Amino acid sequence: LIKTVEKLYYSISEVAAMFKINQSNLRFWEKEFKQLKPRRNDKGTRFYTNEDIATIKKIVFLVEEQKLTLEGAKRRLGQKKDAVEKQQQLVERLKSIREELKGIANALS
Repeated sequence: LIKTVEKLYYSISEVAAMFKINQSNLRFWEKEFKQLKPRRNDKGTRFYTNEDIATIKKIVFLVEEQKLTLEGAKRRLGQKKDAVEKQQQLVERLKSIREELKGIANALS
């Protein structure tokens, strides 16, 4: 049995690739969202934790899926944490169900 090892820290390029966004977006969001504070080494290189990645995932969800402005996204992130997370999980679950139903429809036709 092989276990996958989850990294503790991710570089800005890895995180940008994960979400298919520009590194400049991440740097900008750092200034805009107080919840996003990646660690830095002495040279100023950013290191993102899994918690940072969860925050970015919420920001991407609010801005891209929910079509909120950055101000709107900031307000929503400032509200109850689990409200955004629950909505995000629901949308992801519904997308998964949609794909499954498409697969069933294709199999039947």
